[in-house]
Amino acid sequence: MNRKEFVLNAISRKQDLVVEVSDRIFDFAETGFHEFETAKLYQQVLEKEGFAVEMGIAGMPTAFKATYGNGKPVVGFLAEYDALPELSQVGGCTERKPVCGENPDGHGCGHNLLGAGTLAAALAVKAYLEENPGKGTVILFGCPSEEKGNGKTIMARDGIFEGVDAALTWHPDTANAVWTTSSLANVSVFFNFKGVTSHAAAAPELGRSALDAAELMSVGVNYLREHIISDARIHYAYRDVGGIAPNVVQGHSRVHYFIRAPKSWQVQEIYKRVIDVAEGAAKMTGTEMTYELYAGLSDFIPNHVLSEVLYEALEEVGGPEFDEADFALAKRFFTETATADELEAKKAAVKKKYGQEAEAFMERPLNTRIEPLVWAGRVLPGSTDVGDASYVMPTAQLTTATATFGTAAHTWQMTAHGNTEIAHKAMLTAGKAMALAGIMLFEDPELVKRAREEWLGETGGIYECPIPDGVGPRLNE
Repeated sequence: MNRKEFVLNAISRKQDLVVEVSDRIFDFAETGFHEFETAKLYQQVLEKEGFAVEMGIAGMPTAFKATYGNGKPVVGFLAEYDALPELSQVGGCTERKPVCGENPDGHGCGHNLLGAGTLAAALAVKAYLEENPGKGTVILFGCPSEEKGNGKTIMARDGIFEGVDAALTWHPDTANAVWTTSSLANVSVFFNFKGVTSHAAAAPELGRSALDAAELMSVGVNYLREHIISDARIHYAYRDVGGIAPNVVQGHSRVHYFIRAPKSWQVQEIYKRVIDVAEGAAKMTGTEMTYELYAGLSDFIPNHVLSEVLYEALEEVGGPEFDEADFALAKRFFTETATADELEAKKAAVKKKYGQEAEAFMERPLNTRIEPLVWAGRVLPGSTDVGDASYVMPTAQLTTATATFGTAAHTWQMTAHGNTEIAHKAMLTAGKAMALAGIMLFEDPELVKRAREEWLGETGGIYECPIPDGVGPRLNE
């Protein structure tokens, strides 16, 4: 039996278990650092499957490390499983319909699938190691709170990934591909201003407006935009405006800033300048300013060697094998879940991508083909804490088409796909590809060596965590 057949058989034997885990986590829909039922489920399943499970790592009750095997190389799979607020949705339903019950949250980014897909890969690699003892070690890392940020960042900072030779993960998407793009590093920070209240008409001279300070900070940051790199992004939201009474000089305010740039060091430079602006706003208004770093993420460094291995595995496994019922449901999602303008935009995107094949694709709007591996040097506009993992070990990730073409992440439409046969089939495809890639690494230590050499060339083996030691998981939020 060749290794592809081995993987397909191994995952076929565990398919029902993996789907059950995914669907139960879909129903739990627990947000970041609160994935208690989810973590308990993983612990039960993994211990039953023969893994040594360590719960509550890096000070996070819902983080875990499940290990099987011994020796080198050590191949890790990164699982995520947190949901998003206010995205509860009945699965398979093409109209907005939250699930009845008290939980308003839902898996609008498909992390129920993400975690279960990596579980499938880990189970298949364990089966391989059972037949090939001494070939190495597999570890499934349970990484909480990707959406809030910090899960993997804290794990990387605290040395949880130390000794791992290669890490693989994936993400639900609308395409079957290996990531060749980086992502934006960022920091999330709160700025607080404390002023002095007074009667705005009778004694304005006695007041020191914290709201004025926040607004002047916004003006200053908006002027700063002209003098930072064009790829950087700064966005903010007022969290406290000091009250609702116009005739009171506001004595407190709070504003939340995200600062993003292609590289972590660029974020840190801009972050210092934003602090200077905040200090200037405080001086202009006679208020006091404090700031609190909430979270931080590094940019993702895709490892070429591992990515090429993962791509070879994905090609060998092939894209998801959808049936006519899947294509019919996808067509309904494509046409029924969008406004007229949104539908026209989706059609335009299909025509641009598929040309003469566009009309046929819109009848069956699910990706089954595998996108070519192209290193274009682009930067993904979003951020992910997989970036921090990639700074401490060689890392690669893929996507599979768990949703209809044109479905955006962080929407009820994405949630609605999360427990369908479409999602299950694409999730299992991801698990097969990652498992096959993992076995390829066990069978060819030279690949692991080359991946590490590339990683050292990119990072110098140096990781400067974007959050200091004193910033831990926000367990009570």
